[in-house]
Amino acid sequence: MSDVVTYRAAVVFDGYRLLQDHCVSIQGGRVVQVAPTSRAEPIGAWVDLGDDILCPGLVDLQVNGGDGLLFNEAPTFETLERMAGAHRSLGTTSLLPTLITDTPEKTRTAIDATVSAVETGVPGIAGLHLEGPHLSIVRKGAHDADLIRAMDEDDLALLVDAAARLPALMLTVAPENVRCDQVASLVAAGATVALGHTDADYDQCMAYFEAGASCATHLFNAMSQLGSRTPGLVGAALASGRVSAGLIADGIHVHPTSLLMAWHAKCGPGGFFLVSDAMACAGSDLTEFELGGRRVRREHGRLTLDDGTLAGADLSLTQALAVMTQRVGVSTLSALTAATRVPAQLMSLPRGAGTLATGHSSTLVQLGPDLRFKAVLMAH
Repeated sequence: MSDVVTYRAAVVFDGYRLLQDHCVSIQGGRVVQVAPTSRAEPIGAWVDLGDDILCPGLVDLQVNGGDGLLFNEAPTFETLERMAGAHRSLGTTSLLPTLITDTPEKTRTAIDATVSAVETGVPGIAGLHLEGPHLSIVRKGAHDADLIRAMDEDDLALLVDAAARLPALMLTVAPENVRCDQVASLVAAGATVALGHTDADYDQCMAYFEAGASCATHLFNAMSQLGSRTPGLVGAALASGRVSAGLIADGIHVHPTSLLMAWHAKCGPGGFFLVSDAMACAGSDLTEFELGGRRVRREHGRLTLDDGTLAGADLSLTQALAVMTQRVGVSTLSALTAATRVPAQLMSLPRGAGTLATGHSSTLVQLGPDLRFKAVLMAH
């Protein structure tokens, strides 16, 4: 077993537990052992990571760009390769490239490019997230209002076909422009449907959850809010145990106190998953870029259009982990779970994505005690 590498760390997170002074042995990209250091078989080469944390590669379900490129501007195989590489350098090893509201032609091109990347085995590309164009203009955020439209039968057919061609497909839709029966058809085809960019009221949102929608996109942002008499999508997502919700935990999109209150209020078994909502600047030194012909400026950790509208986030998942543990106050275990197992299970990714499972392929990530990213240790 000379090709085995065993990593010892002060803490090993296996997707479920924080294991003190454990080691993980890898052979051919597969986990062959997770054991206490004192009882581990002395096989292969040993690497001691000292006081660091060893965990599965992070899983991000909302990635708009990276390495200076934006998926909407160039929905190509090359863009996907470069995006995946940029996010791997930040600790994310499974991601859904995300196309926001665009033309039908651009949507088809993005689907085809992602299918090609998956079939070719581009490391990190786990599927596709289409955020729009079937959203609410009232809650459009940085999406182009001229491209928002109702879902018609051609759209539905395209998305049902995409769900069959892709290993994972997430669709963010709004009740204003998508019917309940269309949601049911998409879920039956294998898509994961999220509600977002909507002003729908609580009862409407609950009806769409009953129809099969199973998550909310970037909770609190671009949606009907929680009020005393109008719980909105925020209230529906927190109250429904069948629903999971994404969080942009940069301390800008949502106040840390609101994140903490939501964390305590969420009914299970559905949970929270962290997303970066990263744009072209991820993994690069860009100070500005274009989104659909509009300038996006990068200043002080914010990405904004010229009118001040937030346009994605200047964030990595490891930065989000730090915000959740240091500013919001959730446990390291909870934060790591929200960046690994919860999103992987939501999208039914292969076992080993988001967990360290013996006998399955897993990518290992080394984090400092403060959750700062250090290295990807083993690729698939």
